[in-house]
Amino acid sequence: MTDADTTAPEGSRTYRLWAPDASSAELRLGADGASRVPMEPAEDGWWQVSAQPGDGRYSFCVDGGSAIPDPRSLRQPDGVHGPSALVDTAAFPWTDQGWQGVPLQGASVYELHVGTFTPEGTFDGVVEHLDHLVDLGVSVIELMPVAAFPGRHGWGYDGVCLYAVHEPYGGPKGLARLVDAAHARGLAVWLDVVYNHLGPVGNYLSQSGPYFTDRHHTPWGEAVNLDGPGSDGVRAFVLDNVRLWLEDYHLDGLRLDAVHALHDERATHLLEELAVLADEISERTGIPRTLVAESDRNDPATVAPRSPGGAGGTGLHGQWADDVHHALHAALTGESQAYYGDFARDPDSLPKVLSRSPFFHDGTFSTFRGRTHGRPVEPQVTPGWRFVASLQTHDQIGNRAAGDRIGHAIPPGRHAIGAALLLTSPYTPMLFMGEEYAASTPWQYFTDHAEDWLAQAIREGREREFSEHGWAGDVPDPQDRGTVTASTLDWEELGREPHARMLDWYRTLLRLRRELPGLRETPLGQGEVCREPAGDGSAELLTVRRGEVTVLAVLGEGRAEREVPGQVLAAFGDVEEHAGRLVLGGDSVAVVGEPS
Repeated sequence: MTDADTTAPEGSRTYRLWAPDASSAELRLGADGASRVPMEPAEDGWWQVSAQPGDGRYSFCVDGGSAIPDPRSLRQPDGVHGPSALVDTAAFPWTDQGWQGVPLQGASVYELHVGTFTPEGTFDGVVEHLDHLVDLGVSVIELMPVAAFPGRHGWGYDGVCLYAVHEPYGGPKGLARLVDAAHARGLAVWLDVVYNHLGPVGNYLSQSGPYFTDRHHTPWGEAVNLDGPGSDGVRAFVLDNVRLWLEDYHLDGLRLDAVHALHDERATHLLEELAVLADEISERTGIPRTLVAESDRNDPATVAPRSPGGAGGTGLHGQWADDVHHALHAALTGESQAYYGDFARDPDSLPKVLSRSPFFHDGTFSTFRGRTHGRPVEPQVTPGWRFVASLQTHDQIGNRAAGDRIGHAIPPGRHAIGAALLLTSPYTPMLFMGEEYAASTPWQYFTDHAEDWLAQAIREGREREFSEHGWAGDVPDPQDRGTVTASTLDWEELGREPHARMLDWYRTLLRLRRELPGLRETPLGQGEVCREPAGDGSAELLTVRRGEVTVLAVLGEGRAEREVPGQVLAAFGDVEEHAGRLVLGGDSVAVVGEPS
């Protein structure tokens, strides 16, 4: 990072650039870059020079080329193509000195997109609604990517300045204010980070160093160079970025996007190095720092402990478990297209993921992939809380043709059943913003690219993908400002029905999860799930037992009657109790047990 250097003359800054293959490098100062200062070679491929910062704007020039932003820029006030700006992260006015953090075990996560969480679309806008999240009962906020990306609006997965905080959201100071305010309310903050690729526009890394390689390929093109010549500097770039978020911004954790696309053939995988770094920061500060991976491999080694000899897993702390989502979605909606097919066809898919394994495909044949997929989970080695499960996520909503939420296609009672199954599961639950009150707003894919060719390519690509997956529906234009507006939460819905009722249901379930030992302590593999016909057979009775807690739910239009195995702690829908027996109508659910 470019910042103050005590070895530099008073008032000056030492500017550094990693450009190992360059013959010359130049610092350009000022918004117009008019002041040019030659840089001197230093150790390990670095160039550096001390200079008076002037207005704080600067850029670099390598081998006489055009001006480029600092690859480690902390701020891009004029967008990703403009000059960088100095930021002193040590000057942030933190008030969280007593913060002790939130461990993954026992956590409940709330994923949100800063740009559409509020009409303001800023970090400060999020701060205004933190009390709602506290009242809801979650303990962790997971921010979708905030690294600077082209334009104003976007999901953030096309970030190109990985150290800079997206300026329209509020920049570095805005992020620091949000984290500080969250900690003051007892909420941890995780950040979604993308190290497997950069966006197609504004990516200038290749002009300074060997950040990419054609030795491996990803769905986005050349892979990030983690194991080829020059990769030591690239790995340092990633590791220092993790250190920035966890230390300078006081973040409590990171969600690592698509780690299966981090191609690394070294003996020590980058993921292991990241885990070691996070653990070192945790131990030194006394605050848990959590790394959660998104992985398509269904491999428990992602979160299995490291061993001194290098065997075992990567030592990451958690990973997303998409199979849990897929099984829930297929059971609740009846959808069977694309990757939902195997989950819809196998009646054991839901019992398996709710009680025995977060991976439905744990060495079984995946029709969607056309091959065997996954590996079994050993609960005694990898407990259930290491897997982050969900009923809805940004991917599973936004990558549908119309961005429709699960509650848009099924009755409220069935949505409530899904919430109960998730929030009584052996996994770390994650909600997607608005889910807790059955938001009527969709959440669609949107971009803000200035390049017509790229905008058109995205439109055509999404239409083609939806057609291949058999997903019908009109595809909103990602470039239309109305797509962003339509995807922005309507906070007035919280006080209206049916939203208020659903919000109360989520609050109740999260409270029970905190209070009932059976939900906190029953390990993966020791629960029980049963599916059986209900009523005339057109509906289904689902029974889930975890310790002293039983969840009874009727999926579909039917009725079921059972003995009450305890006290009804919460219910949604047509639920009645008669002479020690519980009667549930269609799309109804009850949580039964003994109060704490």
